[in-house]
Amino acid sequence: MSSTAAVIGSTGLVGAQILSTLLGLEAFKTVYTVSRRAPKAESPKLAATIEADTTKWASNLSSITPPPSVVFSALGTTRVQAGGIANQWKIDHDLNVELAKAAHTAGVKTFVFVSSAGTRGLFSGYVPYSQMKVGVEDSIKALNFDQAIILRPGLILGKREVEHQGGPLMNTLVRSLSKISQGAQDKFGQEAEVIGRAAVHASILAAEGKAPNKYWVLEQADIVRLGRDEWKF
Repeated sequence: MSSTAAVIGSTGLVGAQILSTLLGLEAFKTVYTVSRRAPKAESPKLAATIEADTTKWASNLSSITPPPSVVFSALGTTRVQAGGIANQWKIDHDLNVELAKAAHTAGVKTFVFVSSAGTRGLFSGYVPYSQMKVGVEDSIKALNFDQAIILRPGLILGKREVEHQGGPLMNTLVRSLSKISQGAQDKFGQEAEVIGRAAVHASILAAEGKAPNKYWVLEQADIVRLGRDEWKF
């Protein structure tokens, strides 16, 4: 298999892991990114577009010729970083939906979106963050890609350039569960590297015709399985 890929959100914690994983695999000959600033990863296979204006990202993605085999979106921000819920919605929901639509129109066959666990719980309809993620998931499903892959990780473990409020403490608490058992930790959080590898692994399986269905949702246990236990690349 010789594929091309595009990564949106490549400078974030999970997106950077997806990018580095793709660049390390011979199966992917070119990896495109669209971001406000340059990714930290470097490779002759990397084709990075730096664009500060996010309203141009959809056209940047559409202009890739031929269209990439798979597009990964790990795009997301926080209410604090965005300056309020309304601005966060523009990124986490509106921009992700716009990018998915652009990818579909351009002829991209596989779209992978990093969502979040617990967004479809009993009271999730009253939580703006959950509403954003569910809205994107539903939009991707409605677009009817040849293959859509949704990842729903728990707490994302790893060091961020800009730490979320309470993030380091939560990382410490969840990682401490591994002292009881690795399975205990796995039920609450996954390392960013594992999530990134799971996203790539799922896309490879899909390209080989091994996805269980065309709208494939990976819950936390699936992420651990594909990104750690069965990762052999």
